[in-house]
Amino acid sequence: MRLLVVTAVESEAKAVAGIPDVTVVVSGIGRTNAACATTEALITERFDAAISAGIAGALPEGGLDVGDAVVASQCVYAEEGLVTARGFAGVEAIGFALGDFAGNAVPVDPELLEALSAALPVGPVATVATCSGTDEQAEAIARRTGAVAEAMEGAAVVHAARRRGVPAIEVRSISNRTGDRAGQRWDLPRGLEALGATLASAVDLIRSSGLGR
Repeated sequence: MRLLVVTAVESEAKAVAGIPDVTVVVSGIGRTNAACATTEALITERFDAAISAGIAGALPEGGLDVGDAVVASQCVYAEEGLVTARGFAGVEAIGFALGDFAGNAVPVDPELLEALSAALPVGPVATVATCSGTDEQAEAIARRTGAVAEAMEGAAVVHAARRRGVPAIEVRSISNRTGDRAGQRWDLPRGLEALGATLASAVDLIRSSGLGR
């Protein structure tokens, strides 16, 4: 089974390197880079599944801390929608769709989710264009998306793979807590170490489940 893993930066790629039959692509940060790199890789080669992998920030009340891992139950675009006098409304409020799914949440592949949820924590992950550096913003993203963590690429990777008909999911490790920047707790080495261990476990679970056969 050939797996494509898309990371945003080189340090994440190094953390997940060395897993057999896994191709790692470094996209650059953000949704545009992630979607373009995923699409290019899937056009160039055949893969059985794609995984967006990297570090993330834990959102308030999500139950995650530095060194923890999470598999996305859905990948939620945080900014697409409409801001009104009564606050933010999702993309449905403007009368258009982002894809062949409702609202802002890109569905992950159900078989991949079932395989990974047997041994790894699961929850919604927000994809943001602007990281939450204040308590107010972190609380707003958590409330708006229902997510337990935020990163900058997951929804775009899964969305791009979905358009190509390739099963996809997002796997994250927690390197920091979101909120006021001066008070955030960071441990990048621990987050990257957890990412490597989590992705290795995820790949083993996917292959042992028999997906792609």
